[in-house]
Amino acid sequence: MRTSQKHHRSNDQPVKEIDPFCLPHIQILDNNVCSDICSQGTSVSFQTYKDQIFTLESSTATAGFVAYDSPSAVSISSSRSPFSPQGSQSCLSDPHHSPDNTYGSPFSGSSVVDDSNELKHKLRELEISLLGPESDIIDSCNCCFTSGAHQAASMASLNFNQLVDVIPRLDLKQVLIACGQALNDDDMSTVAGLMHVLEKMVSVSGEPIQRLGAYVLEGLRARLESSGSNIYKALKCKEPTSTELMSYMHILFRICPYWKFAYTSANVVIKEVMEYEPKIHIIDFQIAQGTQWMYLIAALAKRPGGPPSIRITGVDDSQSNHARGGGLNIVRQKLSEFAASYNVPFEFHDAAMSGCEIQLEHLKVRPGEALAVNFPYVLHHMPDESVSTWNHRDRLLRLVKSLSPKIVTLAEQESNTNTSPFFSRYLETLDYYTAMFESIDVACPRDDKQRISAEQHCVARDIVNMIACEGPERVERHELLGKWRCRFMMADFSPYPLSSSVTMAVRDLLKEYDNNYRLEDRDGALYLGWVHRAMATSSAWR
Repeated sequence: MRTSQKHHRSNDQPVKEIDPFCLPHIQILDNNVCSDICSQGTSVSFQTYKDQIFTLESSTATAGFVAYDSPSAVSISSSRSPFSPQGSQSCLSDPHHSPDNTYGSPFSGSSVVDDSNELKHKLRELEISLLGPESDIIDSCNCCFTSGAHQAASMASLNFNQLVDVIPRLDLKQVLIACGQALNDDDMSTVAGLMHVLEKMVSVSGEPIQRLGAYVLEGLRARLESSGSNIYKALKCKEPTSTELMSYMHILFRICPYWKFAYTSANVVIKEVMEYEPKIHIIDFQIAQGTQWMYLIAALAKRPGGPPSIRITGVDDSQSNHARGGGLNIVRQKLSEFAASYNVPFEFHDAAMSGCEIQLEHLKVRPGEALAVNFPYVLHHMPDESVSTWNHRDRLLRLVKSLSPKIVTLAEQESNTNTSPFFSRYLETLDYYTAMFESIDVACPRDDKQRISAEQHCVARDIVNMIACEGPERVERHELLGKWRCRFMMADFSPYPLSSSVTMAVRDLLKEYDNNYRLEDRDGALYLGWVHRAMATSSAWR
């Protein structure tokens, strides 16, 4: 990102005023560049190890099909959301409570089974009404499809007009749930039938549930073919150019507050804690473009008595490197020039490796510096004890604690997909991303090619990974704040309650977004939500 000219000054000029925490004014790319790139549109192809190709077409829903309304966020929200009465509790307060469990969601328990069975019976009735009684077969398992060959023949005999008549009588969310349950139960004939129906119901340019359904369908196909890791790797091989990927990331950064929520809350906390420190060292485990720290540098430059010296250690990852179009030297140059324009003594140290590889010697901690550590949406990528005996998730926390930081900031998705079995994880993915796609929907037209490209390249990959992959190949492993509390406290951290200044800064940020976004201060942490679903949390530790 190019530094604005208004931030450059000579030594005898006063410091220019800048809102240190008003992130929406940052422009990662020139809007014209973004528009030119995104207006071309894209399609995502998934190739399995059998060379079978699945494609998501960037087109509107087939003419003649009705539009399916997204289910109410109230009906699918978890009762563990801080926006519902029961809320989220720390596992330490109740030894019998597991933070890995999500109670009260309509996606869990007998209601899901009942809805799924009811849907199967409806499909069976539709099949008989369309194909006649000769299509009936002996069903010893109370399933609507018990023979793969019979099902394939039945669905093949349904012509386009018949499917048009059938699909409006089905609920897309119920079909997605039933398909996931059938796959979990190893009922492959039912899976095949429901996936055939889903193909006619989903669209990457449709309503939120249709768009989510398109990517969930690809995840189901990948898992059915036992090729989740192959498809996920194929997605990585089909990465857009650096400029294109940067533009897609910028679209989501601009229309959704999730990243700005993390940046703003962390900056305010660090500024408060470091108020009187002459030397500050910040370790950022997801440095990305380094944009977050421009605002903190500008805020600290106005400190009475002069600015502190600031040193930033940036930990890199391959995706950020690709999006930048180069290594961390790009971040170094940008931040160094920006700090110089504010007469802030500045130094940048790069740690070009993933968090799993970080060791003490890579962090270059020096005596006499006040240390802040930032974990923005990155710890959930670290494998824990359920994946590897190395347990990098907890190892990293113990390593950071050994550095005696003055403050540690954490931002994470409020979702439970780490150790959950497949079907529970599948339902949680439907719940969480339904809310996310709804929040994106209010900010962009449904046929916006920029939005389609951003969802395909920045969101779909995560969905496919959570549904199709297992073991080390599944890198999207989110945990609820209750579980993060357990991990931090086991590493001997103590909670640092967020102040009213943090809450006010985030509330000011949310004024620029849809009023369905919610913010709640609970147990010293902030929860950002969409309607009744908690989406992200921000907390601090020391």
